[in-house]
Amino acid sequence: MPFNTIKTTLILLLLPVFIQAEIQKAHTPTVEQLFNVKTIKVKTMSTAKKQINYGYIVPEDSRKIDIHAWFSGYVTKLFADTLYKKVVKGDPLARVYSPEVYKAKQDYLHSLDFNEKRASPQMLQSAQTKLRLLGVSDEEITRIKTERNVDEFTTIYAPQSGWIFEKNINQGASFDTQKKLFQIVNLEKVWMEVKLYQDEIEKLSTLKHFTVKAKGIHKTYTAKKSLFYPSLDPKEATATLRLTLDNNEGLLKPGMYAKVNASADAKSRLVIPRTAAIRKNGIWYAFLATEFKGEYEPIVIQIKPLDTEYYEVLKGLKEGDNLVNNALFMMDSDAQINGVY
Repeated sequence: MPFNTIKTTLILLLLPVFIQAEIQKAHTPTVEQLFNVKTIKVKTMSTAKKQINYGYIVPEDSRKIDIHAWFSGYVTKLFADTLYKKVVKGDPLARVYSPEVYKAKQDYLHSLDFNEKRASPQMLQSAQTKLRLLGVSDEEITRIKTERNVDEFTTIYAPQSGWIFEKNINQGASFDTQKKLFQIVNLEKVWMEVKLYQDEIEKLSTLKHFTVKAKGIHKTYTAKKSLFYPSLDPKEATATLRLTLDNNEGLLKPGMYAKVNASADAKSRLVIPRTAAIRKNGIWYAFLATEFKGEYEPIVIQIKPLDTEYYEVLKGLKEGDNLVNNALFMMDSDAQINGVY
């Protein structure tokens, strides 16, 4: 058979196929792109919503103790003589003289002597209770009972371990019951007050895991959500979330600026990279690869941000779909020129 006859026969045989392809192309709007286009497949990933915020380290309120004397007097020896001195529970803070306390000690001693001559348990108990109410330690009360001697001076001890954050007396100073002598702050646990923008409040209930990193400290801390403050700062339009952190090593200091990474529980989601979607007139589009090489069909999709890299697909795509992943500005330009979408 002559060559021209074979060529004519092949054209006649393939003509219906070409016609059918052209009809299909006429009914499905596509974008033709002659450049090298990278594509990706829609996939399912186990991901967790993440959020980054910032805030400050502050002491726990319950770990602040204000120290007042329950009597008036004068400082004769100041042991906690500098601000921010570290003390251990039971350390002496100041030795003081108080006429009121000295008299109460003598009354107790007289009650002990009188009780030996004539049993007077109620009087003895009353004198002992008065010493306790004035802040005299049980050890000193026992010593008066055993040694039958009173010390004219009284020592004020640290009720907990921590740091002296306030010191309002000096050597030789006078004081009364209204004067705060010291404030001791324990920093074994601290709070982080995290600032949240108003549009982040709605997502707060989904966030379960918190890690904190303070500038200048290599350690990463695990934090627990403690309290969401019920009011906003009107100047900054920010809300405050309180996190609780263990600080046994004492590396975190009040006033430190820190970053918190918050995340929700992991969940399987259908995702696409952010580069695979484009928005026009309030509608999101992706470009789906067709069966014809170099042609891509714009389709309407519904998505929502997942993190800085991915969108979660809500509608319009399924796992395994092949999408354009780059050069969306070229696809968008070509599509607009041809009036495809």
